[in-house]
Amino acid sequence: MAERTNGNFGAAGRAPGADRPASVRNVVLVGQHGSGKTTLVETLALATGAITRAGRCEDGTTVSDFDEIEHRRHRSVQLSVVPVEHDGIKINLIDTPGYADFVGELRAGLRAADAALFVVSAADGISGATRSIWDECAAVGMPRAIVVTRLEAARAEFDEMIEDCAQRLGGDAADAVLPLYLPLYGADAGGPEGHHTVDGLIGLLTRRVFDCSSGTQQIREPDEAQAALIEEARNRLIEGIIEGSEDESLMDRYLGGEAIDPKTLIEDMKKAVAGGIFHPVMAAAPAAEGAKHGVGALELLELIVEGFPPPSDRAVPEVTDPDGSSPRRLACDPAGPLVAEVIRTATDPYVGRISLMRVFSGTLTPDLTVHVCGHGMTERGHKDHDADERIGSLAIPFGKQQLPLEKVVAGDICTVAKLTSTETGDTVSAKEQPLLMAPWTMPDPLLPVAVRAHSKADEDKLAQGLARLVAEDPTLRLEQNPETHQLVLWCMGEAHVEVLMERLASRYGVEVDAVPYRVALRETFSTAAQGRGRHVKQSGGHGQYAICEINVEPLPNGSGIEFVDKVVGGAVPRQFIPSVEKGVRAQCERGVATGCPVVDVRVTLFDGKAHSVDSSDAAFQMAGALALKAAAEQARIDLLEPVAEVRVLVSDEYVGPVMTDLAGRRGRVLGTEPVGV
Repeated sequence: MAERTNGNFGAAGRAPGADRPASVRNVVLVGQHGSGKTTLVETLALATGAITRAGRCEDGTTVSDFDEIEHRRHRSVQLSVVPVEHDGIKINLIDTPGYADFVGELRAGLRAADAALFVVSAADGISGATRSIWDECAAVGMPRAIVVTRLEAARAEFDEMIEDCAQRLGGDAADAVLPLYLPLYGADAGGPEGHHTVDGLIGLLTRRVFDCSSGTQQIREPDEAQAALIEEARNRLIEGIIEGSEDESLMDRYLGGEAIDPKTLIEDMKKAVAGGIFHPVMAAAPAAEGAKHGVGALELLELIVEGFPPPSDRAVPEVTDPDGSSPRRLACDPAGPLVAEVIRTATDPYVGRISLMRVFSGTLTPDLTVHVCGHGMTERGHKDHDADERIGSLAIPFGKQQLPLEKVVAGDICTVAKLTSTETGDTVSAKEQPLLMAPWTMPDPLLPVAVRAHSKADEDKLAQGLARLVAEDPTLRLEQNPETHQLVLWCMGEAHVEVLMERLASRYGVEVDAVPYRVALRETFSTAAQGRGRHVKQSGGHGQYAICEINVEPLPNGSGIEFVDKVVGGAVPRQFIPSVEKGVRAQCERGVATGCPVVDVRVTLFDGKAHSVDSSDAAFQMAGALALKAAAEQARIDLLEPVAEVRVLVSDEYVGPVMTDLAGRRGRVLGTEPVGV
């Protein structure tokens, strides 16, 4: 795993369906926008022969960025899977967007994967979002490795990047974040405009140089300068491997001056990487002109195959019965009960709905009738469902292509077309033994966008188009606001909004206009007041007679509406007191000054009058409403804006600017506290 000694890696080409979990590796690529995740996927696909240079798109697009929106924006906006084969192992490379607006796609990728490659740019450093995802992976023990890209960029320093990775990602375990290779810079290192040429790698454990400057990799001994460079980094690497080793005798042997066999070190490192204890740092660079593959591609593939665990070594998420009872764990066994999860949903204009699935247990076959359970995400616009569906054809996703498949075993990823009710996050299980898998965590959308159809023709198609968007994207929430009567899409950010609007127009033929979002404000009484409601009418026949007197007092924020009955002597008959309360609450909903609902008040009914014949429920409801309006005329009414409680995690050097920005937005800082890195 640590280093290649020859170039024989078995048959190349597109990965077929796996026949057992041990022959699968599911790897998600994580990193900020521009770090080079999609380029790295392309490089690995080229190195394995899954694609060829002649087959690459002439417009510069890649196999994983196949959507028209991605072409226009030159960035990933959705999860994609590119399977490749290396040494007889199928590797599902899961490419995820780097923009925070598309964090839902990233969460889906983490759910489908058993290990993570954190791709960081030597030119841009490590973002806070990358650190956050690293911590999440650490919390569940997911194996992680780091790939440093853009080493050829101006002012890119590999040594500085290694230290940054160790400090910001390793934290207290900085000694577990160490490089396996050093970049071999060309003769023009630090040349025009500070750019570098990376000609190969220098192996630390075997003390070999893998030189790709000629277009094919040549393995040679290091020269004198390179040998001196290797020694210090090699000693740190050996110490880091031994520290995480299960063999406690290795440290004593090493400290005693014994030379540890590289094979022993490599075997120990494999276990440490698979266990999420050791995190190797790899280097990657574009291929030189005429070279078959990029620098570091084969070494990275070997790390994935030999260091990352197969699905059978990872715990399957907890499952329950559809009603949430009988929680239990399953093994990743092709012969076990069928449990699969819809990781992503897409819509093809010709095929229809396409569901990307990770099979966690059992074996999925065509023409199988399965049970589909939803997760009760009604607050996001996803309807509850619990139904049977028939699996049609199975396929391997390869970018935008769908390669037919006969079966999918536990641990593998596939696509299923034309499932009618299945949505992202749903559990697919056997009809005879329906199960529900614990859902993954999704962030709440915070950016509201009010939309309306551009024309009458668009209005007819709007509901269907929005329903499909919601089925595809669990981070999107659709709301019909009952107070403002607006149709609101709650999104993750501005880039998310732009992509949704484009999809509506290009994929579903629906043009919409974004209109100003109206905030539903609230009213409250800031001072106490008294009001008298008199509803007396006599127009022949049965009349209406009701009089009530109330006191209104302000309450603390969040108290709601409180109604108190202090009537004595039967001034208001018992049967009509609920009617007064109903009228008061109805008027609170309608508002008393600006038409916004009234909140946080105590209304006390203390007196009134009734008529033995003309009093009624409706009359006292009207009197209660009139009394509240009369009290409002005597009090000061405050208009309340929504208040959000926000927690901000920021580096020390940015605390001042962030607090200034919050103050400029009328934010009130309640306090600050340091947190551990």
